[in-house]
Amino acid sequence: MSLRTIPLPLRSLPRHRALPRASSITSRHLTTFKSLRSAAPSAFSTINASEISHFSKLSSQWWNETGEFALLHRMNPTRVEYIRQKVALAPTGNEEWSFETRHLDAQREAGKGTGRWLDGLRVLDVGCGGGLLSESLARLGGRVVSVDASESNIGIAKTHASQDPFLADKLEKGELDYRHSTAESLRDAGEQFDVVCSMEVLEHVDEPGEFMKCLGEMVKPGGHLILSTISRTPLSQLLTITLAEDVLRLVTPGTHTYRKFVRPEELRRFVYSDMGGFGIWERNEDASDIRDGEVGETRGIIYDPLKGGWNLWGGVEGSWFKDLGEACNYMFYAKKRV
Repeated sequence: MSLRTIPLPLRSLPRHRALPRASSITSRHLTTFKSLRSAAPSAFSTINASEISHFSKLSSQWWNETGEFALLHRMNPTRVEYIRQKVALAPTGNEEWSFETRHLDAQREAGKGTGRWLDGLRVLDVGCGGGLLSESLARLGGRVVSVDASESNIGIAKTHASQDPFLADKLEKGELDYRHSTAESLRDAGEQFDVVCSMEVLEHVDEPGEFMKCLGEMVKPGGHLILSTISRTPLSQLLTITLAEDVLRLVTPGTHTYRKFVRPEELRRFVYSDMGGFGIWERNEDASDIRDGEVGETRGIIYDPLKGGWNLWGGVEGSWFKDLGEACNYMFYAKKRV
């Protein structure tokens, strides 16, 4: 499998965008996920120290809705809605009848009308930051484990949740569990989850292929893998770096590195070729994965400046309309077979 990139001379990027030569993704990520390590040792981690340092310095701003993370605050309801569409409207995946599985089905069915459609499900939020998504998932009934490689982010997340009586009770019961840890550590400990989420993280890690495989290994049979990330296109460079960082200063300059962005088709092809393909993952319910050699659904998420919020973008797979919607921010979804 070869993941081709849009040719982009390094000299066209501001100097601070380039990755140090020591980074293993500097050359290999530009051509293929498949060239990444196929069997990572337990001590191996995909975290990038400079990325963690960058976000640690910003940790105090996580709950400032008009500050550094304002766009993520506005994106959060749309991300939750996408998760609801993929998880709440799907069966638990347990095909064998048992009192336990029927109880979980009944629990979740009842929860759909009360807003607790994650009842009975164990949910993982990788790269949770200050807990924007984690708090929402906990309020919806999920038993949430949230990890971040930045200790200061975890501190902010715990402090914020503890100020809300409902979430403080969740913390006390371990139903909202913030950990200063990595995805690899959880995977090596044998942790398994019904829903694995990682939002706006893939574009910040080293060895994105290993990171994806790590997430996939923690999804239970019948479970769900959900990500959001940024595509590598001229439009995404214009919007997320040139405008958001360099011109408007909505985001701190240096937050994003263009060469680390991943195109939707690259992600789908990687799940097909290196994560078990259709032997492990189901075909999309709407049969939209019509392209050969690709697994999973991708869907654009577009910012509407008129309403100050984000919208999910539709379109038929392979159409120019759908591709346009996925030219910057997009969601990814795959469901593991039972």
